[in-house]
Amino acid sequence: MSVEIELLMDYLEENMMKCEEAMKRDFAAVRTGKASPALVEGIMIDYYGTATRLKELAGITVPEPRMLVIQPWDTSSISVIEKTLIASDLGISPVNDGRVLRLPVPELSEERRNSLVKKVKNRSEESKIAIRNIRREGNDIAKKAEKGSKITEDDLKDMLEDIQKLTDKFIKNIEKDLVQKEDDLMSV
Repeated sequence: MSVEIELLMDYLEENMMKCEEAMKRDFAAVRTGKASPALVEGIMIDYYGTATRLKELAGITVPEPRMLVIQPWDTSSISVIEKTLIASDLGISPVNDGRVLRLPVPELSEERRNSLVKKVKNRSEESKIAIRNIRREGNDIAKKAEKGSKITEDDLKDMLEDIQKLTDKFIKNIEKDLVQKEDDLMSV
């Protein structure tokens, strides 16, 4: 992979940002006891042999804080959506009235809250590892540029410091996002 040394920092920042955003999307899908379309919109439904995201098959609304309503565009797909939701790890049983699915979001038990906290901690750790891998890749590119006489030894030192500062910034963001999600999960 060839990245111009002048664009290295932008390249690294963009990739680190993608890691953080992917983690935030995953966090949004973790149930906190409040209804949110993000809980279900990414669930893949087998729609006529094609894996399709639920948000592309139905309107997902939150009419009240503890209720999700899923209204399929094609009512013939309601039973497939219902079966997929039951089989998912959401732990919510949908109520089917023939036109819409209602998902009452129950209070989380203490045990379930702790298991979800563990899950988000693991996910944040995966993100930190990905950020550190991006840092290592950037450091390798910078060192190769110095060996190839594209930058000076002083430039390399400055660049490695900048890469570390960028890494620290994103690690701190991930930790902040984790604390916020833990608070959401543990608040009753």
